[in-house]
Parts: sequence; structure tokens; C-alpha cells
Amino acid sequence: MEVLRPQIITIDGRNYRKNPVQERTHQHEEDEAFYQDSMEYSDEPCDAYEVEQTPQGFRASISAPSLLYKHIVGKRGDTKKKIETETRTSISIPKPGQDGEIVITGQHRNGVISARTRIDVLLHTFRRKQPFTHFLSFFLNEVEVQERFMKFQNEVLEKCSMDRGVDSSIFQNPKKLHLTIGMLVLLSEQEIQQTCEILQRCKEEFIDDISGGRPLEVEMAGIEYMNDDPGMVDVLYAKVHMKDGSNRLQELVDRVLERFQALGLIVKEWNSVKLHATVMNTLLRKDPDAEGRYNLYTADGKYIFKERESFDGRNILKLFENFYFGSLKLNSIHISQRFTVDSFGNYASCGHIDFS
Repeated sequence: MEVLRPQIITIDGRNYRKNPVQERTHQHEEDEAFYQDSMEYSDEPCDAYEVEQTPQGFRASISAPSLLYKHIVGKRGDTKKKIETETRTSISIPKPGQDGEIVITGQHRNGVISARTRIDVLLHTFRRKQPFTHFLSFFLNEVEVQERFMKFQNEVLEKCSMDRGVDSSIFQNPKKLHLTIGMLVLLSEQEIQQTCEILQRCKEEFIDDISGGRPLEVEMAGIEYMNDDPGMVDVLYAKVHMKDGSNRLQELVDRVLERFQALGLIVKEWNSVKLHATVMNTLLRKDPDAEGRYNLYTADGKYIFKERESFDGRNILKLFENFYFGSLKLNSIHISQRFTVDSFGNYASCGHIDFS
């Protein structure tokens, strides 16, 4: 990371520069050094914050899920004390397990703003370390598509089971076929409700115009692989496209992605959604409940390494290049919850918007 071109992070639509810090080579029992490094951001005054003037000075509050409170407190309360000392403020944090607001008070407005900025950055940083909990998706599990998917699976196993790494364990559950728009970390019911509200605003501002208030008629046809070597495939997917040949589906999901990225709710890894429905995934080989996207870290900050055995997809790609999985009418975007199922065997939906 260059000094003159620092990393930019977005929190609630505001951009912050992340200043480089010197790497440490020694180990700590906990992330004590990380708490210190995470606060080395610019403390420039930010007029976007709401700061209330009181008879005792100034006050600001932050809504945050209780799961993240411990990261503001830090080991033995050191993080909280450090912010209070350096910004000359007092920080009140709800007790563990209790919902509420983090309240900052101080004699000087700039001090309160500085403390608020540092807490926001810490919350953002440790939120990034939480495993994904939800994702925005279209369900692709209509009966016709499930039946065609099972036909695809049976024919692949009949014709290609002798190819390295190909077996029944790596096929997607047909009831969970879906198209992912973006991955989310939602840590409270309030955050789920806020996500529903953002989706509703997207519907009112541009989804209705793009969809025309009607379901989008699409086809699942053809297969492709994610990596560069067809002889060592980890993810094989079916392609999804509009039946009328238009670009409306791509435009719609890209604009939804852009909105959530601008709000800092989805990490900006790319500028466009890759329209695909995973049909084979080697993560499923050892974990039938595995899913395609993982965070780099667990909630306690440990790096996740998912061992996987690739498969030789060359014959599958040759024999089933244009396999037709069926047609669908996409009428809803769902907030799907990972590692859960509904009564139909699909991912449980915590909220959705309909096009018609």
C-alpha cells in the first residue's frame, strides 16, 4: 500500500483514508496490536455526523449490533480508554447482550467527532471480519429447472464419472439453486429491516422502470467454469440470460450492487455482477452445507482455509456446453439467510421485494 495512495474505505457513504502501518512480526494472544492499528486513520472533522449540543458540552450516538461492542471496548478496556484519552471524550457502551446506542460525550465538538470517526472505523473493520450471514438473491428452483438439473446430474455421472474428481457429492442441491447479487453481513433484526428498506427504495427508484412492473423472463442455458484451467475446476455454473436478448437483468442487478456498495454494505470487489447459477462446487465434497463464498476470517479473526479437491471438467464442458436447464420468471429479490432452509428446502428468506 503506497503512502501517497492509501486504501479508501466507505462507511455510510463517507470515504476515509486508511493510513499504512508498520507490519509486526511478533504474535499476540489477542488482537491488541490490531486495535491500535485500526485507529490510525485521519481524524479530519466530518460535518456528516449529527452532534448535539448539551448544557454539559456535546453528544453523539452510534447504533451498532451488540456483537461488535467488544471490539470497541478492547482487551481489558484498552481500546475504549485510548479513544477517550486521545479525543478527551467519554464513551458509554451498552452491556454485552443488550441492544442500545454507543454514546459519546465531550466538552469539544471536534473531539466528539474524532471519537465517532474512530469508532465507525473500528466497527467497519471488525464487521469485515464477521462471516457472511445473508445474501441478495433470485431463487432459481422452479420445478422445471429442478427436474432439468437432475437430468444434467444423472447424465454427467453416467458419462463422466470416471473423470478425476467427478462424483455426486459436488452437485448443488436443486432446491437451493439461486443467483447471487451480493454477500452481506447483517448482525441484528434492525439491520435486516434496514436492508429491506434499501431494497424497497431500489424498487421505487429504478427496479420498476427496468422491469416494467413485470417478472423478468430468463433462461438457464449453457455451462461455464470459474477458474482458468478446465482440467482443474472448482466451480461449474449455468449461465442465466434474458429470453428477449436484452440486458435488463444485468442492468438491474448491477444497479442494486452499486447501491449497496455505495452504502458500504457490500464490499466493492467488482463493478458488475457475474450472472451465474452454481451447479457443481468442490466445497460440497467434504461439507454438504458449504456455500460458494467465504470471508477470509472467522469472527475471532482467524484465517479460513478451505481445502478443496478440484475436478477435471473438460469432458463435461464438451458434452454439456449448451445444456438447457429451463426458463424462469424472476419476480423477487430475496434477502437469503445462509445455512438455513425454508419449508421448501431453499434458503430461508428474511425479506424480499416483488416486481409485480
